[in-house]
Amino acid sequence: MVRPNAGTKGVPRLDRETQILDVASEHFGAHGFAATSVAVVADRAGISKPLIYNYFGSKEGLFEACLDRGGELLATEIERIAQGDAVGIERGMATLGGMFALLEPQPYLWRMFFDTTAPSTGPIADSITLYADRIGKLAEEGVAELMSIAGNDDNLDISAMTAVWLGIVDSLMNWWMDHPQESAEQMMRRCVRMLAALFGGDAP
Repeated sequence: MVRPNAGTKGVPRLDRETQILDVASEHFGAHGFAATSVAVVADRAGISKPLIYNYFGSKEGLFEACLDRGGELLATEIERIAQGDAVGIERGMATLGGMFALLEPQPYLWRMFFDTTAPSTGPIADSITLYADRIGKLAEEGVAELMSIAGNDDNLDISAMTAVWLGIVDSLMNWWMDHPQESAEQMMRRCVRMLAALFGGDAP
């Protein structure tokens, strides 16, 4: 019998799983769920298709594992920033900076969560909803804090502004994906300049 923590060719199972998820996440993010096959992922990872099925059960299981890892990385980073001292606009800018830094070496993580070819029901949809809700809750907390500083505690205003903020973040990330030559630092400087132009002064 194969030990549960055993990998292949002397590679520990956890390391092999990480390798598979790295390759699969990049391919899913670049080409979408429908256009990605287990055979391609196995070939890119230098392993056999049966090994992927052994580890993840199915293509859907592999995609869900990629989503769970990517979603946890994103949500944990945003939570880390939320627990810091930054408030209001500064917290928003710090959140963008953290996301840019996290996604710079792996931008495909963002696109996996907006893949229109992925199953819209079942465990994959549930995973997407789970992390969208987790990140959305943090966004609402940050927006509510910002609005409160400005003396506005209207729940509908907070809800509307949260939708605006999430739309801005998504638009910036998609623009960045379409301009891969831009570094995380360049994106952050661009956001500061845009904010300064919007409000006619120095941005945090």
